[in-house]
Amino acid sequence: QVQLVESGGGLVQTGGSLRLSCVASGSDFSANTMGWYRQVPGKERDLVASIISEGSARYAVSVVGRFTISRDNAKSTVYLQMNSLKPEDTGVYFCHAATPSGLEWLDYWGKGTLVTVSP
Repeated sequence: QVQLVESGGGLVQTGGSLRLSCVASGSDFSANTMGWYRQVPGKERDLVASIISEGSARYAVSVVGRFTISRDNAKSTVYLQMNSLKPEDTGVYFCHAATPSGLEWLDYWGKGTLVTVSP
């Protein structure tokens, strides 16, 4: 069982920055694919960024050039640095872990942290 605890959300003005953190426990963190998803009311949870164990990352088109995902395997932590924030970045950000288990991948989610970007 993997536990994920997010932190770093809050209220920020347009153009500002926030750094989200997610600490994982209960698994071999270095083997996990980690990601950040955003959800707004009435919509599905969408991928913002993900990073594999080797460090390669991918991003939603809307955040390319503004957000950076990184990981510190020694601290079992994944980060999302968010710069040049826009009101449309507002939402609950969820940390996600995909953990290898034999031939399968198991999915785990944190409880989310709210990011609000004011106009």
